[in-house]
Amino acid sequence: MPYVYILKCADGTYYVGQTTNIELRMAQHQDGTFGGYTAARRPVMLMWHQHVQTEDEAFKVERKLKKWSQAKKEALIASDFKGLHEIVESEWKRENELRKGMRSKK
Repeated sequence: MPYVYILKCADGTYYVGQTTNIELRMAQHQDGTFGGYTAARRPVMLMWHQHVQTEDEAFKVERKLKKWSQAKKEALIASDFKGLHEIVESEWKRENELRKGMRSKK
């Protein structure tokens, strides 16, 4: 069963990953044997996880979440879908304003 997950590291940052065995992967993150980003930021805490249908879907969701801001990840963790929508809307408006500004300078 593939999962996508978000960990909170000891330094307050978030790590997004995916696995087919969440219990094993958590143990690897906690004891440092997984290596990489979380090894130097232990202990870690599982903040959110979601089962997905395929490993391909898990990979796609992981890549998408890795690009999200900390605020978006925190809204997802809190199941604050209204807040998540507001963040997305605010980012969209900001990007449109930047595009308009760039077009007017041409």
